[in-house]
Amino acid sequence: LDTRQYRSDQAYDDVPHAPGPESDDPVRTLTGDAQERWLLDGWASSGALWNVMPQQVCFSQRRLDLNAEAKLSMDAWDGYRASRGRLVAGAKQAGVDNWLVLTGDVHVAYAFDIKDDFDDPASATVGTELTCTSVTSGRDGTQRPANWDTYMRANPHLRFYDGRRGYLRMELNRENARADFRTVPAVTTPGAAVSTAASFVTEAGAPGLTPV
Repeated sequence: LDTRQYRSDQAYDDVPHAPGPESDDPVRTLTGDAQERWLLDGWASSGALWNVMPQQVCFSQRRLDLNAEAKLSMDAWDGYRASRGRLVAGAKQAGVDNWLVLTGDVHVAYAFDIKDDFDDPASATVGTELTCTSVTSGRDGTQRPANWDTYMRANPHLRFYDGRRGYLRMELNRENARADFRTVPAVTTPGAAVSTAASFVTEAGAPGLTPV
């Protein structure tokens, strides 16, 4: 998807804050109407085992603090919750069992279970989001950034968070999708060894992440 040039022309705020009425305004869109319709129609007619949705910004809810009204990133799908809700509903209506969202932008690695209702940890898992870190941006990074504990506690559907540099390796087959988060301890040191920080699988027909 292209979530940059087709987003709603209404003003949006890239400073995180608690969601207000604008976050749930159905007119606000990251994809534009034509691209949203193209995606939903494509799911309805798809015969693919894996429906992979590469796009730019975090799709899953990401509460940035532990307050009852937590701040959210208005520059990601959290600022366009009605738009995100239409995609979740469309995936369910189309019977998309194996939905993988691939994301970048934030220069860290995340693994999310996409929930039917992000505010209810017990709600159904409808897909998987994997966010790749940057190769060099942010210099060396750290395995557990200062906000690691807050993010993990505030977002029960966040299964993995790592702030180091690296890349994501994905392998799809008829039984499962496997994700390996590959990292280096430093990009400022030539010859640093690459290792796997974590691996997860999503079984075909069973949304959700299982560590391996």
